[in-house]
Amino acid sequence: MANTNQNINLRKLKQKRKSGKSKPNQNKKTENKSFYFFINRTLFFPKQGILVIGDLHLGYEAMLIKSGLLTPKMQNKKVISDLKSTFKEIKKKGYKLKKIVFLGDIKHAFAYEAEEKFSFREVYDFLQENLDEKDIIFIKGNHDTIDYTFNDKLKNYYICNAGKTGKDKDEKIAFIHGHESFPEVFDKKVKTIVMGHIHPSVLFNDPDTSKKEKYKCFLIGKYKGKEIIILPSFLTISIGQPVNNYDDIYEDYFSIIPRKKILDFNVHVVGEKEIYDFGKVKKL
Repeated sequence: MANTNQNINLRKLKQKRKSGKSKPNQNKKTENKSFYFFINRTLFFPKQGILVIGDLHLGYEAMLIKSGLLTPKMQNKKVISDLKSTFKEIKKKGYKLKKIVFLGDIKHAFAYEAEEKFSFREVYDFLQENLDEKDIIFIKGNHDTIDYTFNDKLKNYYICNAGKTGKDKDEKIAFIHGHESFPEVFDKKVKTIVMGHIHPSVLFNDPDTSKKEKYKCFLIGKYKGKEIIILPSFLTISIGQPVNNYDDIYEDYFSIIPRKKILDFNVHVVGEKEIYDFGKVKKL
């Protein structure tokens, strides 16, 4: 789960915010379950059978160990275990997994690390047990300076059809890391852009207990006429960057979405068993 020490009752906190001064906008854009839905910290498009995974940062744990921190080596086991659980949930809901898209930063270190290569191979071997090689899509992130597939599999972006018939027949979905923009991603036929990169989270203060906790979250908003969906990192050892702590949000050069625009995005917080809609970032 995204936060193994979740002491704040998110459901209760959400209810308090609805009845208090920070009441969220009732007209906000929420999860479009007919088009996509959340499964823990992943995103699934049922029509296309596409599962989307945020930043992995394989090797992050090894980096902590090298820096002297006593950290159990559990990252790969956790990644594979969580992917298995997600695959089962898709099947349980009556859908078929046809393709998986990783949104970049597959690896953590900017330089070559042998341990990262072995970590990648272990995860990749597991994926190939469940999907054809052609249906495993890796987007290139800013950390992906080396392609551990050694087969030029890293893509700058991936674009697919939103639907085969009806109004979405000619519409497209674009998948991108989010550190660099490409004209194709902002083509007029692209209506939805899915990205990672900024590791969104939110910081909550519980008024009853004075506890402060960070939670991974999805962000959904509009930019340049496109629906933007930003995924939390898949990495569990680090929660991410609180988007409601504005002074600490990234500088504009860091992401294709200017930080001021993020304030108008809607926050979907990843709880232990469900996703909670908390309204706009600027209302938190």
